[in-house]
Amino acid sequence: MTEVETQAEREGEAGRMEKLAQWFDSRLGLSHQFLRPVPEYAINPFYWLGALAVVAFVIQGVTGVMMMLYYVPTTAQAYSSTQFIFQSVAYGSFLETVHLYTAYAMILLAFMHLMRGYFVSVHKKPRELMWVVGMLMGLVTLGFGFTGYLLPWTVVSKSATDVGVGMIDALPQPISSFISFLIIGGGGAGAELLRFYDLHVVVLPAVLLVLLVVKMYLLESHGVSEPVTASPTQEGKRRLIPIFPDVSFYLLELAALFGSLMLFVAAAFPLTLAPQYTPQLASQFTAQPEWYFLWIYQLLKISAFEEAGLPVAISVVSVIIALIFLLPFIDRGKTRMIGQRPKYTTLGAIFAAEVIVLAYWGMVTPGRVIPNWQAALVLGGTAVAVALISLVLHRLIFRRLVTSSADARKALAAPSVRWASAWTAGSFAFLMALGALSIGWLVNSVSQALLGGSAEVLATLVLSAAGLAVTLLGTLYLLYRLDLGTGMIKRRIKAFEVGWRE
Repeated sequence: MTEVETQAEREGEAGRMEKLAQWFDSRLGLSHQFLRPVPEYAINPFYWLGALAVVAFVIQGVTGVMMMLYYVPTTAQAYSSTQFIFQSVAYGSFLETVHLYTAYAMILLAFMHLMRGYFVSVHKKPRELMWVVGMLMGLVTLGFGFTGYLLPWTVVSKSATDVGVGMIDALPQPISSFISFLIIGGGGAGAELLRFYDLHVVVLPAVLLVLLVVKMYLLESHGVSEPVTASPTQEGKRRLIPIFPDVSFYLLELAALFGSLMLFVAAAFPLTLAPQYTPQLASQFTAQPEWYFLWIYQLLKISAFEEAGLPVAISVVSVIIALIFLLPFIDRGKTRMIGQRPKYTTLGAIFAAEVIVLAYWGMVTPGRVIPNWQAALVLGGTAVAVALISLVLHRLIFRRLVTSSADARKALAAPSVRWASAWTAGSFAFLMALGALSIGWLVNSVSQALLGGSAEVLATLVLSAAGLAVTLLGTLYLLYRLDLGTGMIKRRIKAFEVGWRE
């Protein structure tokens, strides 16, 4: 090899290393400033769903530390120590209720954060790594729910955990054995409880905090993502709000409002402790996983998967989760406009609808094997209905969006928008509290119904389902009101505009 060729090869290698360094810098923001100001359009609770999930985590941490003073992680004392907290510790029932409600709220907020990020394409370049880190944080959040649910050692929690462990056992080897060893340990109920306790109070919080630091670093590097309804004008980009005191006080106000409502709901509607786990009582109880895993469990109950075996069903679910993880490297188009991404928008809407339908379906059909024709009818019908609705929305609304910079400036400066932002923040916090309360009621009433229900339990079940419906419809209503503030909507829904001032 000649000296010229050697020099050219060195220059080529240096060029490749420089490109690689530039790629990492563009994704990790190694050369960017910290504590950058926030655009005015980000003063919106839907931009801070992840931050509210962190608030829920902090509340759980505080209440969890208080309960740790009395809880004993052994099979002989786990239930009695939990019962002692409920009955003898000052405000113990309140602490337990707050802890459970905020756990539900944290999972619900994480799911909403995922779906919002999907629809507004926050996974696009250069935020691919932020998406992956966020997905890891979502899995850790589910891990909190899975490990913490066993600790009271009730018949409901132990039976639900056994179902979850059985789902893990269906994973391919050696993945199944490795995960089972991590979460169960050497075997036996005592070792399982102690391992779940260690994971819940030590390992998972440490992992989540590390991921949170990485996520905040990446957020500081790339800043808040731009809205997809219209490209911000240069004037809009200059309209920045300093991180302190303005944004900091806004987040404190939002967190205080959310936390206060959660505390009020927990005080007004305390939960009751289910019976203690015994093998005899468990044999009379239809085991179900918690509501956030019910959609997976319902898939496993479909007759086709029952015949093919659990590993096939678990593999299907694993592929779905892997595709969501790899979304930034699959959906690589430049556009982020919802109206210009009908395929991905429709697929995301179908996924969200199927998860909700499967979870509710699993809750009302405990222990039943689902015939193939029913699965095809319900799941296929849901997919077709959502696809048709998506098609209609794209034709009637999204294709007529106006991206005029003048209209955008006028809408952003309107006094009604500033008034609506404060109104929306309060309404959003109320809906999150209502959603967490409704889920708690729903789980509690279903558990009581399975153990022997009454007319009162049935009424609670209906009210909790109605509360969830109000939460979903209210969230859609708030999204519409926020879009009104941008001035981009041309197909108006008058019923949603009551009280709106142009």
